[in-house]
Amino acid sequence: MFKVFISLPNRLFCINRLHTNDFYVTLVGLKTKHPYSMTIPIQFREPRLEDGAKVYALIRACPPLDVNSAYAYFLLSDHFRHTTVVAESEGKLVGCITAYLRQDQPDVLFVWQVAVHADARGQGLAKRMLNEVANRPAAAKAKWMETTISPSNAPSRRLFASWAESRKIGIEEKTYLEPEHFAPAGDDAAHEAECLFRMGPLPGQTSA
Repeated sequence: MFKVFISLPNRLFCINRLHTNDFYVTLVGLKTKHPYSMTIPIQFREPRLEDGAKVYALIRACPPLDVNSAYAYFLLSDHFRHTTVVAESEGKLVGCITAYLRQDQPDVLFVWQVAVHADARGQGLAKRMLNEVANRPAAAKAKWMETTISPSNAPSRRLFASWAESRKIGIEEKTYLEPEHFAPAGDDAAHEAECLFRMGPLPGQTSA
């Protein structure tokens, strides 16, 4: 018996010869430009303090996300680790969601940033991380999920709309920050507005 692998566009086949005139063909896999989408497992876990630098690097690699200071990501990885998730594959950080429970509204889980490395896109990783965060024990009393998205960030809008639909919950949108809010802070005057999205009530969870 011998095997011959044949590569065609988007397909990888294995031709197996059993005897002189007996062959069978096996579809080995779908070829993809995303190396983490076929066989490499991705694990979700809470971040550790030392992950701050990796999270910072991931955010920098995922425009148009706003890049905050490395120090901020060390704090998020430590102080808010119970509501933050990192996705890891073969020792590489390929995804992250930073989130926290609002101090003034402890039944609101606020998602700050969602980042997925280009190599890990195309397999629903962002939605899986949202589920991971929402199902954490630390978020057990959260009744609502909130996030802010700029008007031009269509991928994020689709993500949260799809996630809300998958959970069969409502989603509301309203303006949170206007462009002029950023100018006094010395930020770029052309900064887009930030719209607040509120999703819920989260199934099976009650307010504090």
